[in-house]
Amino acid sequence: MTNFFPRQTVQWKLEEPAAFRRLTLSVLEMAVLTGVVLRLFRSIALTQGPGDSWLYLGGSFALGALLLFGMATAHLGNYTIRQWVWRVPVFAALEAAAEMLTSVLLIALDREPLGTSKAALVHWPGMAAEVLLTRFIALTVYALVLAGIVQFVRYALLKREDRESTAIAIHEDIERQSAEHDQSP
Repeated sequence: MTNFFPRQTVQWKLEEPAAFRRLTLSVLEMAVLTGVVLRLFRSIALTQGPGDSWLYLGGSFALGALLLFGMATAHLGNYTIRQWVWRVPVFAALEAAAEMLTSVLLIALDREPLGTSKAALVHWPGMAAEVLLTRFIALTVYALVLAGIVQFVRYALLKREDRESTAIAIHEDIERQSAEHDQSP
């Protein structure tokens, strides 16, 4: 007689990613967290540090850029480069929105710096436009450079592993897709 049912059942095991990994998968959560932390960091750095030290201001700027690009990289690293086309602008817009909502709160608390003075609600629209534009440009340029580096490393690893035929096939596929894209109306 044929056994239609196994004697032992298979136990399914669902592995959920760790908390930080789950956070990095969400463009909304990563962008909002980045925006809030960046605006609070900016406020503290400009109000508590020595305003006449170029080294301090440059270091603060570099640390802020490192935070912005690091969080964007942590998010984008979960996805293919093709998905970056929509994820980078969405990340930039959400990050800027979160940053400007934090700015409104800081303005209400009289803690938002604007140069050497305090920002007021009348300054907010100009600040919002500037933040949105700078984040969009910075993240777009960064993502383009990062994508180029990723492609170069992938190609170099394939070549080093003597998988040149795979590397050539990938290169030909990219050229074919580019040609198809250029021919589409």
